[in-house]
Amino acid sequence: MDSALALTWRQYRLERRMFWRNPSAAFFNFLLPLILLALIGGLASNDQKALNIIVPGIAGLSIMSTTFTALAFNMTFLREQGVLKRIHGTPMPGGSYLLGIAGNAVTNTAVQIAIITVAGKVFFGTGWPKDWAELVIFVLAGVVCFASLGVAFSHAIPNFDSAPAYVNAVFLPVIFVSGVFFDAAKAPAFIKGIAEALPLIHLIDGLSAAMVKGTGLSENIGSLGVIVGWAVLGIALAVRGFSWEQRRS
Repeated sequence: MDSALALTWRQYRLERRMFWRNPSAAFFNFLLPLILLALIGGLASNDQKALNIIVPGIAGLSIMSTTFTALAFNMTFLREQGVLKRIHGTPMPGGSYLLGIAGNAVTNTAVQIAIITVAGKVFFGTGWPKDWAELVIFVLAGVVCFASLGVAFSHAIPNFDSAPAYVNAVFLPVIFVSGVFFDAAKAPAFIKGIAEALPLIHLIDGLSAAMVKGTGLSENIGSLGVIVGWAVLGIALAVRGFSWEQRRS
């Protein structure tokens, strides 16, 4: 157990070093959400109600992009390049390797949420989160949910060249219907029904409750339940379909 934990920690440290050696990865993980927040928040600078919607929305988008999008891309690339196969053939436990990758995604998410929280306070008047415990719970639930769905979705991607098309075909519609940039409650009933069947709108509702509204966890337990349900499904699909080797067509 101690050896497995030590290997997990070493893999995590390696993932962090590799991440910072790729400037484009750092840009899209940290600066892109801030750019979106600055652009869209700037357009609504005179409307505090709109800003109170946009800041949690961008936070939810950041969680999804750092976990679902990043892991769907990365797992597809690592599998196609034979990295997963080679890792599986080493003495390192597969769980240690995967936990190191997951820990890297969790760290990136935590940094993003911290940056967005500070930006919301300093530049957009949303103040500090009203319920820190609720914020942590929803962030952790969102990370587990979208990370597991990202790994599961990577099983459906045939090769890395097609990964952008596959990932964006899911990512873009989900963020547009889930109220990242607008009040989802005012969306047409058809769009709202689709959004409520997906986890992102519930994650944004939980983040909004914790960061802006100050409503307690008990009032948002339904949203948390939907996220947990998707997380269970994602974990089941990720484990069931996982392969260390590239699939042959």
